[in-house]
Amino acid sequence: MLNTDGKFFLGKDLSSEESVLYDPDDLTTHAVVLGMTGSGKTGLCIDLLEEAALNNIPALLIDPKGDMTNALLHFPDLLPSDFQPWINPDEARRDDKTLEEAAEGKAALWKKGLKGWGIGKERITALKNSAHFAIYTPGSDAGIPISILASLKAPELAWKGNEELLREKISGTVTAILGLVGMNDIDPVRSREHILLANIFEDAWSQGRDLDLAELIMRTQNPPFEKLGVFDLNTFFAEKDRFELAMLLNNILAAPTFQTWITGQPLDIPSLLFGPDGRPRHSVFYIAHLNDAERMFFVTLLYSAVETWMRAQSGSTSLRAIMYFDEIFGYLPPVSNPPSKPLMLRMLKQARAFGVGQVLVTQNPVDVDYKALSNAGTWMIGKLQTERDKERLLDGLEGAASGNLNRKEYDKLISKLGKREFLLHNVHEKKPQIFGTRWAMNYLAGPLTRTHIPALNEMVGAEITAGETKTTSQAEKKVVEPKKSKAASSNSEGSETRPAIPASIGEYFLPNNLNLGKAYKEAGLTPPEKTSSQSILYKPVLLAQANVRYLQRQYNLDHETKTTALVPTPDRRGVVRWEEFTNSEVDPKSIENYPVPNARFAVLEGALGNGKLLSSLEKDFVDFVYRNSEIKVMTSKELKIFAGPPTTQGEFRKTLSEAAKKSRDAEIKKLETKYKTKIQSVQKKLNREKRELTEDQEELSQRKMVELGTHAENLLGLFTGRGSSRKVSTSLSKRRMTSKAKSDVEESVDAIAELEKELLEISGEVELAVDEVEEKWEMIASEIEELPVTPYKKDILIDLYGVAWMPFHVIEVGKKVTELPGYKA
Repeated sequence: MLNTDGKFFLGKDLSSEESVLYDPDDLTTHAVVLGMTGSGKTGLCIDLLEEAALNNIPALLIDPKGDMTNALLHFPDLLPSDFQPWINPDEARRDDKTLEEAAEGKAALWKKGLKGWGIGKERITALKNSAHFAIYTPGSDAGIPISILASLKAPELAWKGNEELLREKISGTVTAILGLVGMNDIDPVRSREHILLANIFEDAWSQGRDLDLAELIMRTQNPPFEKLGVFDLNTFFAEKDRFELAMLLNNILAAPTFQTWITGQPLDIPSLLFGPDGRPRHSVFYIAHLNDAERMFFVTLLYSAVETWMRAQSGSTSLRAIMYFDEIFGYLPPVSNPPSKPLMLRMLKQARAFGVGQVLVTQNPVDVDYKALSNAGTWMIGKLQTERDKERLLDGLEGAASGNLNRKEYDKLISKLGKREFLLHNVHEKKPQIFGTRWAMNYLAGPLTRTHIPALNEMVGAEITAGETKTTSQAEKKVVEPKKSKAASSNSEGSETRPAIPASIGEYFLPNNLNLGKAYKEAGLTPPEKTSSQSILYKPVLLAQANVRYLQRQYNLDHETKTTALVPTPDRRGVVRWEEFTNSEVDPKSIENYPVPNARFAVLEGALGNGKLLSSLEKDFVDFVYRNSEIKVMTSKELKIFAGPPTTQGEFRKTLSEAAKKSRDAEIKKLETKYKTKIQSVQKKLNREKRELTEDQEELSQRKMVELGTHAENLLGLFTGRGSSRKVSTSLSKRRMTSKAKSDVEESVDAIAELEKELLEISGEVELAVDEVEEKWEMIASEIEELPVTPYKKDILIDLYGVAWMPFHVIEVGKKVTELPGYKA
């Protein structure tokens, strides 16, 4: 078995072929791993985590993509049957192989790869036995669910003497909770919601009292204090606004999908780091199934829990635990300040003293905070996708090295990196090192999905740790068995008598257009095998619908839209945030005249029973529609063409193109007329010159013949003795006339050449002018400006307004009762 003397065996130096042995204590100054998809980044990180497990170092792994599930795929015997469950069927099909053949191929590949690195069965067995491995799934029971309730309980640290630390934990917890209800970029000093909840936590924790979500909601409505700062509570945060915040928090608690957040493994860091037998744990937190807000919520809570645990430990210069984050994009950005960032930054600065090392990984080297990452002592850089990525990384490295970096050398080294090759920059070493990663002992199957997780946990024997509540076996079929809430028990009975609606207020019956099966489907639930709708319960809601007409003759616009709101519980004081309750249009033709037979009715409470308040809310709704209604009219200023809905941008571009074509053709026609006269004039001159050339050529030919005859006659006279001076003079005269004719021909040839050249130049001018015209109108046709158009208040007419009765299916499963909406717009 390999002897690494407590170091991490990561690969071999490409120049010296020596093994790269990384000192785990160097990780106390944290590590950053960067590389594009396919660079071998995942393999390197799996190697590092394997070495950590072999050296009895626990790790908490945040897995946003599913790659870190591979940390459980270690098979000492390397049998094809070990690999087969994790083979990608699509990949096998592309390779024209059966699953069995693909598994045999992978097993042979892994045997060969590991043998080449001197890694045998005994080392894989040691890895398997070195640590407890488990996959946790916050917000899901596919793996071991995580209960967030422990995050609301008072920490074991005494308040006195730890106020700063605990207030930081409170701030992180509150920011995470508010992020879950949709509040982003929260400033703990400026946000009323954050200040209120933080004071509620501090009041409870400072007295050693735990909180849960239900208690937090109740205290939000009725805080245990009368002042915040120098202002009384209601001046600082009005009662109605506190109620709205409480409603947002209650929506989380009431959502069926949230139940998995409050059952399962407590977020107890000691039990997540070590098993009862003292062996370390490698706990994978799989969060690929969560939405962005839920991911941020969990990551913030986890970092907060780790920080609190860490601060309670004694100092250490040795690596005590690893906090591994497989993709930090969005969690440590350069500009914005999400809830996770302050916690991660504090850990980067302070965790070293406690022996806790962060390994932060990303394939996006552009959008990360290099100022924060300058605290990292180890950088492992793989092949990058673009030159921009490399330049941004080098900028960050220069900052991290405080200018003591040979940028050209690093640029050259990074540019040469191939697959599974990395540049190791370690502040604890004298110079950078280029190395190739070793073969991973774990099978690198790629990202695994939530459906694989039950089998993964079963394969490694993932254990229930301290404080975990047992959940339904994964082999059992999931069946929805809703619990009867207080709201359900009080309202589900209802009354056979329909409550009276205030005078002058409209009354409507929304159709029961969802049968029980569709109601379950709309709620995202699986119906139990034996269930039926016990009855229909009508609950009152405020229905407001307005018809909005946009009439602008200057734009040739006449368009109508509808704005609809369904408000379940209007504020008693007449304040409705309509934007939170906008809904799909209600077709007036679909509204029933009567309720379904044998239905029951919930109590008409609060504002829904107050006619005066409802009348004032009608005006408020019209004001809301007026303030928030707007459409865009597309326009081309040059062409003086306008179009609003329902014209699409594609249709408008076609119209502009046709109009521009007409204008272009007209302008080109003008150009042709302009140049036609000029061309005709030159052509006329050219034709005249060509005629003159012909005449001159004939004259020249005749002159040559006459000159030749005279010359012959003179020669004959010389031989016969009849020559005379008169004949010689005549010969010279003929020669002059011939020369003149020749000169006339040459002059015509030159004139023709000049005129033909002039024609070519004019032709070029025409082509250039036409090109400019075409380009001008093409640009005009592409320029679209959008003008906002708002309606006149007189053009907003109420279509539907009043109390609408919304049907709910009342369902009983055993002794448990719940309600599902029976209406969908």
